[in-house]
Amino acid sequence: MLNKYKILTVFSLFTTSMVIAQGTPTKAVADKIVAVVGDRIILQSEIVNSIKDAERQGGTVPENAFCILMDQAVTSKVMMLQAEKDSLPVTDEEVEAQLDQQVRYFIRQVGSQEALEEYAGKTIYQLKDDSRQAIRERKLAEAMQQKIVGSVKITPTEVKTFFDKIPKDSLPFFESELEICQIVTYPKASRDLEQYIVSEMQNYKKQIESKVATFEQIAQRYSQDPGSKDRGGHYQINRNEKSWDPVFLSTAFRLKEGEISQPVKSDKFGYFLIKMIERRGDDADVAMILRIPPVTDAEISQASARLDTARSKIIAGTLSFNEAALKYSDDEVVKYQGACILNRDGAPYVTIDQLDKEMVATLGKMKVGEYSQPVAFTGDQEKKGVRIVYLKSRSEPHRMNMHDDYSKISQMALEEKKAEALEKWLKKMIPTYYIMVDGSTGAGCPNIQKYVSPDVAGN
Repeated sequence: MLNKYKILTVFSLFTTSMVIAQGTPTKAVADKIVAVVGDRIILQSEIVNSIKDAERQGGTVPENAFCILMDQAVTSKVMMLQAEKDSLPVTDEEVEAQLDQQVRYFIRQVGSQEALEEYAGKTIYQLKDDSRQAIRERKLAEAMQQKIVGSVKITPTEVKTFFDKIPKDSLPFFESELEICQIVTYPKASRDLEQYIVSEMQNYKKQIESKVATFEQIAQRYSQDPGSKDRGGHYQINRNEKSWDPVFLSTAFRLKEGEISQPVKSDKFGYFLIKMIERRGDDADVAMILRIPPVTDAEISQASARLDTARSKIIAGTLSFNEAALKYSDDEVVKYQGACILNRDGAPYVTIDQLDKEMVATLGKMKVGEYSQPVAFTGDQEKKGVRIVYLKSRSEPHRMNMHDDYSKISQMALEEKKAEALEKWLKKMIPTYYIMVDGSTGAGCPNIQKYVSPDVAGN
């Protein structure tokens, strides 16, 4: 049961990486057709490049990855073809958005658009053209899969049955997990210090424009953005990407090529000085310098006093923690996901290694159900803040069990039920499609023998 669940997780990783691998050729691979499904082919290079791409991304690659991917590639083609028959909607806008997202991801991986084009031996437009059909096919397969398993639900009885089938010696061991909520505020620097930072940045602009120094030199010397400082402040951005600060984006896309902005203030980060290097529609190459006005002990004390008031109201019961977070927190995420810290899967359970050192030190003095005093800390970009921490729960290290891990077990049971529904659908539909698998490839992969006809296998 558990191994099957883990393989499905690996599967999704390979599915994501497969498409761009097709747009990043690896000349060392001697290509050949390893399977045909209907009128669509599967190339050996698609599978091999997917594995190489997963390895580059640090993914876990099982020994039989080629066979796993071959099996998925065939079933994916079947689902895609059926989606076309069923006229499931996949718009050009969805395909282009996915292409843009994946290209931006690979640009971030290699550092720049030029580096990606040099690595691939193709322009961005050629890469997109190479991958567009594969993206569309993948989205059609995803739409078909959603149609098949979207209505699958799980009952408490089924969850218990799933758990009871797991051999007791195979139950995973979980480290201690914590539910932690927080109210965070970032004190504002004094007006005088802000003006000082602005005047320094205006001086940077004068130095650059008078050619005393380049933008890149000033960024390397003074910028407080760790993500770009070492490369001279350079970023490649897209105006539709929501992860960028809106002040930064709107300022950047108002600039002409070669133009440098005045210092602009972002409440979330500090002050930006931005240079537009090159613009290509909604994409742009920019450079930026970030300066964060320093916060003094006086501002920290004022913020602590404000949060102490919030803490008193929470303890007195006149304000719930979530209400206090909405009222007092400077973290915009609170509006959308609440005050509790979420893990990478979006669940409110984290382990100690996922927390910053200052948070760990604060929790070391707390019991479950307690609210910390306002505590100063240093956040991203060395930004000083103050927070109140609420330790909602803490599990002890334990073997998986129904009492402590019901939600996890329920999700695992649901995924298995979905996999069974998909397998049942495939068993019914696969015989209705023409499928041919290369005999030598099939011989090395027992899991795809079901697709190899006796005459092909004998060749």
